[in-house]
Amino acid sequence: MTKAKTELPPLTDADEARIQAGIASDPDNPEWTKEDFRNAVPFKDASPELYASWLRQRGLDDTAATERVTLTLDRAVLDRFRATAPGWEARMHGALRHAAGALPRKLPAA
Repeated sequence: MTKAKTELPPLTDADEARIQAGIASDPDNPEWTKEDFRNAVPFKDASPELYASWLRQRGLDDTAATERVTLTLDRAVLDRFRATAPGWEARMHGALRHAAGALPRKLPAA
């Protein structure tokens, strides 16, 4: 199944003028020049520590403490956790850690 492309109407001259006025009026976010692009460095090179922290927070580095798996569970178990409100996945994770004896049970509030 392919996604349908959303067709956007072309920008009018008034739209373009409004966009350019917004760019010009924002001193904290000026439009980049060719010189800015030439001097740009990748995020991971500009701030390696921050980049490494960003990877860990998203579980994208090789030392990630979590792993995505596929698991078959009873419908009643899933329904019970889902009924506890958003965040049920984290609460289920906490219950599994407790059952495995991995760490003290510290579940997020519902």
